[in-house]
Amino acid sequence: MDDPDVSRRRFVAAVGATVAGGLAGCSVDEPRADGAPSPTPVDTPTAVDPGETRNPDEVASGSAYTEVYRATVDSVAAVRIDSANGGSQGTAWSYDEDHFVTNEHVVGEGGSVSLRFTGMGWRSASVVGTDVYSDLAVLAAEERPDRATPLPLVADPPPVGTHVAVIGNPFGLSGSLSTGVISGRGRTLPAPNGFSIPDAIQTDAPLNPGNSGGPVVTLDGSVAGVANAGGGDNIGFGISARMVRRVVPALISEGRYEHSYMGVGIQPVTPRLIRANDLPVRLGVYVARAVEGGPAEGVLRGSTGERVIQGQPVPVGGDVIVRLGDTPIPDRQALSRFLALQTRPGDTIDVGIYRDGRRRTVRLTLGSRPEP
Repeated sequence: MDDPDVSRRRFVAAVGATVAGGLAGCSVDEPRADGAPSPTPVDTPTAVDPGETRNPDEVASGSAYTEVYRATVDSVAAVRIDSANGGSQGTAWSYDEDHFVTNEHVVGEGGSVSLRFTGMGWRSASVVGTDVYSDLAVLAAEERPDRATPLPLVADPPPVGTHVAVIGNPFGLSGSLSTGVISGRGRTLPAPNGFSIPDAIQTDAPLNPGNSGGPVVTLDGSVAGVANAGGGDNIGFGISARMVRRVVPALISEGRYEHSYMGVGIQPVTPRLIRANDLPVRLGVYVARAVEGGPAEGVLRGSTGERVIQGQPVPVGGDVIVRLGDTPIPDRQALSRFLALQTRPGDTIDVGIYRDGRRRTVRLTLGSRPEP
């Protein structure tokens, strides 16, 4: 008998290839980090004869989403946390043969954990590891159903406009599907103690209470993100697959994840700040302060005073970070993304800065974020 996971992946890959062709009419290459275009796939499997004509609207509006839902829904479970405070609910999805991924804020208060799979009763589960700074958590389920096969992560970040589906448990309605597109990338989400979750995806697929922790899947059945929060009308956010790939293995093996930490308070480079500091650059991240006892103390310089611009006090004298290693840093999002995806605590990195109007490079050894 065929492995159900292998069969499922072959099937959704074929469906995804058909939809990509039907929706776009051509392939779209996502640029790599080095600026070069990604290689164009060859010999992509297709679910239809090359000479067959299909209506793109028909493919997008119904059948493709239906097939992806059927291929993935058994791998998604409703989560219930029962505690003295009443508990919470959310969604989890199968990461590997032993573990499920959800949001940290779903399980954060503690209590007994249960999972319910489509068409099946509740199963007891346990928390393997949590990370508040990425809002990710890992669960292990007792009596895991055989059909709850792992969902793969996307190999590369999908471009804006990619059609996605969210499977979850909104308002306790398990096995619900909502659809949309990836409407933004590289977003930052709030985390405790003034930190942020980098590299988040944005989607216009509806996200409601109970969707938290559910998979945001592309039409080939791969997880592009983990539903985190609804931000308003037609806007929601998810933890990116790249963050999942980075954090979850450590949660499984160690129960926790250590995030790189510079120990600085930062601000965006704004027109007022440029004017107040006579900056020779228009992009970067301003260092408002170096945290006492932190890695940046004595390495990076924070504000030394203020200057009034258009009636508003503006900090002056701090360093402006413009590069980390070989990576340009135009804004706070880029800084957070670099630290999260390209470094580990203990790494020593070159920091390109402007200080007193002159370009300099300093060496900084990263620490670990403090406990929230």
